Amino acid sequence: MSSSKAPLAERLRPQTLDQLVGQQHLTGKGSVLRTAIEHGKPPSMILWGPPGTGKTTIAGIIANSLQVPFYTLSAISAGVKEVREVIAEAKEREKAILFIDEIHRFNKGQQDALLGAVEKGIVTLIGATTENPSFEVNSALLSRCQVYVLKPLAEEDLTRLLHNALRDDEELRSSGIRLKETTALINISGGDARKLLNLLEVVCDAAGKDAVITDELVMEIAQQRIALYDKKGEQHYDIISAFIKCIRGSDPNAAVYWLARMIEGGEDVKFIARRMLILASEDIGNANPNALLLANACFEAVIKIGYPESNLILSQCAIYLASSPKSNSATVAIGAAQAAVRTHGDLSVPLHIRNAPTRLMKNLDYGKGYQYSHSYEGNFSLQEYLPNEIAGTKFYEPGNNAREEELRKFLKGLWGEKYRY
Repeated sequence: MSSSKAPLAERLRPQTLDQLVGQQHLTGKGSVLRTAIEHGKPPSMILWGPPGTGKTTIAGIIANSLQVPFYTLSAISAGVKEVREVIAEAKEREKAILFIDEIHRFNKGQQDALLGAVEKGIVTLIGATTENPSFEVNSALLSRCQVYVLKPLAEEDLTRLLHNALRDDEELRSSGIRLKETTALINISGGDARKLLNLLEVVCDAAGKDAVITDELVMEIAQQRIALYDKKGEQHYDIISAFIKCIRGSDPNAAVYWLARMIEGGEDVKFIARRMLILASEDIGNANPNALLLANACFEAVIKIGYPESNLILSQCAIYLASSPKSNSATVAIGAAQAAVRTHGDLSVPLHIRNAPTRLMKNLDYGKGYQYSHSYEGNFSLQEYLPNEIAGTKFYEPGNNAREEELRKFLKGLWGEKYRY
């Protein structure tokens, strides 16, 4: 059916903010980014979000709105030479936008090559990344950019995209195809709008004119015609999810299998190590404090070593974490404490534990009555450290494991009935 060379997702790429589906917190009426674009003064920025949420589209809309030269580089294929060539050409123009896809893959030298041009306003940089930019982008470059977080598209957004495609694309509109069910299309696409639209095109091509698209039909065609996921889309998220759940579930055998799947698929070594570092606190915590130390050492080591030797380091760490006792008590504790902060607002710091560097503060009783713990037996004094409104609230509940049972006994010996350990 398709005769156009451009894929459906490209044919339907929005040209204005009003055509964009989703990301209303960034592009809706009165939003910060939209206002900056409408005033013709968008800042250099990093667009951070999952695949297929509109990062490239927003960059194109900005360039289209400003009617300025638009340069595109991929961090996978471009080096310092290509960056400098674009900057040199941009100097000849009054304004220019440089869009760098997957900017998290740029090394320090490549990012440094951008810094001067961004500082001097030679280019307005728009970087796109699926990874946390605070980990991957130089602090000097990051400090000169606004970071905008794109949210995963909601099911209603994805459904709207499908119906818009059948209505707005000339080929699909003339095919007479009707959309009865959308669940399979949305599930297979993994929330990636680009993948969703291209999957719809594959299904429509296979189904033919006047077809009725159902979940069963989509699954049948998908199994025959396409891979259900790739490492940049659903596979990337599903396999890391399986990997983490295996470690959390103390199954080192399954953990190394899913680790191998990621390694064979060319997954970013830092992405794997970073997730294990998070898990070491989230799911093991004080049940085995050494887990965090080992995971951090793993993260630092794989950055230095790289593939293929990092396979061994990742495997050792994954097996250790999977074989460790588990506790999410630190996760629960900080979650409960943050909930208390949101509920009670900015409660006052009790006077006796406030700092009193000036005479005025001392006269206002700052620090009065504070008991210096080391002056008491056992380096402990029974006093209140929480605001009066939530005094005695227990946020930390030791987990049911040998290490935290020791902590429970220790804390109970100190606090008695106050926190009821």
